[in-house]
Amino acid sequence: LALLALVCTNRIQYYFLYPHVTKLDEVAATRLTFPAVTFCNLNEFRFSRVTKNDLYHAGELLALLNNRYEIPDTQTADEKQLEILQDKANFRNFKPKPFNMLEFYDRAGHDIREMLLSCFFRGEQCSPEDFKVVSA
Repeated sequence: LALLALVCTNRIQYYFLYPHVTKLDEVAATRLTFPAVTFCNLNEFRFSRVTKNDLYHAGELLALLNNRYEIPDTQTADEKQLEILQDKANFRNFKPKPFNMLEFYDRAGHDIREMLLSCFFRGEQCSPEDFKVVSA
């Protein structure tokens, strides 16, 4: 039992020493592939691109409308944006058209051509055409 206590004490003391080993192997790469780049935007859609039909079909999903097609919280909204939203959310005499979520993402989602201000990779300029959109 004394041997067990001695070994446990030794291991606890070793643990609190925080020993570590760092090994680094440097390799020069002659050719690198273009890296994966992720843009995360909390504002998934551009409000300016959301139509009345989009709002009718996806307003609740976008947290812009409640399940009764009403604007849920008007106190926190910007006055100008609220005015636009109220106009779009007026469904009186509105006849909804078919809705396609993929088309909505393509049309109302953010555009790399507007977001990419400058890009260089290995000394060469890159452009929006060097990127592809992946929705997950």
